[in-house]
Amino acid sequence: MALKCGIIGVANVGKTTIFNCMSNTKVETTSYAFGSSKSNLSFINVPDSRLNELAKLHPAGKIIQATVEIVDIPGLTKGSNKGEGVGNKFLGDIRNTDALIHVLRCFDDEKLPHIDGSVDPVRDIETIDFELQLKDLESVEKKTEQVKHVAKSGDKDSIHGIEILDKVKAHLDSFKNIRSLEVDESDKKYIEDLFLLTVKPIIYVCNVNDDAAKNGNNYVDQVKEALKDQNAEIIIVAGQLEAEISEFEEEKDRIEFLNEAGLSEPGVNRLIRSAYSLLNLISFFTMNRNEIRAWTVKKGSTAQQAAGIVHSDMERGFIRAEVIKYEDFVTLGSEHTCREKGKLSIEGKNYTVADGDILHIRFNV
Repeated sequence: MALKCGIIGVANVGKTTIFNCMSNTKVETTSYAFGSSKSNLSFINVPDSRLNELAKLHPAGKIIQATVEIVDIPGLTKGSNKGEGVGNKFLGDIRNTDALIHVLRCFDDEKLPHIDGSVDPVRDIETIDFELQLKDLESVEKKTEQVKHVAKSGDKDSIHGIEILDKVKAHLDSFKNIRSLEVDESDKKYIEDLFLLTVKPIIYVCNVNDDAAKNGNNYVDQVKEALKDQNAEIIIVAGQLEAEISEFEEEKDRIEFLNEAGLSEPGVNRLIRSAYSLLNLISFFTMNRNEIRAWTVKKGSTAQQAAGIVHSDMERGFIRAEVIKYEDFVTLGSEHTCREKGKLSIEGKNYTVADGDILHIRFNV
């Protein structure tokens, strides 16, 4: 889908540890503040228990999960917008993402010093926000100067554009992120080409010690209090615990380890699903004798667009889609019964695909 989520945060908060738990691509972790010189990209499987339920009723050779693209971006620090630490290069990497996962250090460890001398996740939020806001401010000011040249001729569209840009600048000057600014849909065109950093949707991940994996701790409480007016999603993950879980090869061993920690599933599973949703993505399923597969589409996609995800020929020669809702299939137990009970619908190219739809595409090329 060419959409990706970036993991950000200050140095030494456990970003790469969490990234490794999510990904099959293992990246070296370090206790040095700027131990990494590049961002790491991975296509990560999206945990979906519905696939296993479908396999119970429709045995197939293999199960293929949907994937989401995640990039682990090295830690930022004060002055990153001016090139400090890893500097502008990684701010550019953030610009190329569509949503953000902000990892916060919510654990104490004397062997792993915090870059600012003490653990304070609320301060870390402010540090990252400030750096991104300054970079956005720079972009807005540059564009404003460009638009002003055109507005001198009396161009009404440019004059209105300056009004919107000034509104955005005032919001940034007040140390606020653009995602919290209300902008009319028709006015977004004036800032869309800037790919502003603080407009991106965001999830906050509190990286805690093992004992706080289930209920959090005082640091998590501080984060919740600081973000209470932002309608932000906050996920608790015990990075080191998750790293140990990911090393088990047997599923039963992972489940036993999770149960001992009071968890029903790894925290990173929730995080992956939240990142998928944050990117406005949903899954539809196809089934045949060889495989059951989850495919990724943007929410609001049509049946013909979904067909194109499977194969370009299907989109070009689309005739119709035979659709069964996931809930109907697992309740009734088979495609045959769904047909008999009227739970299989015939849909045209403009049908809006829903999350969990089971599709059989009819096409002719």
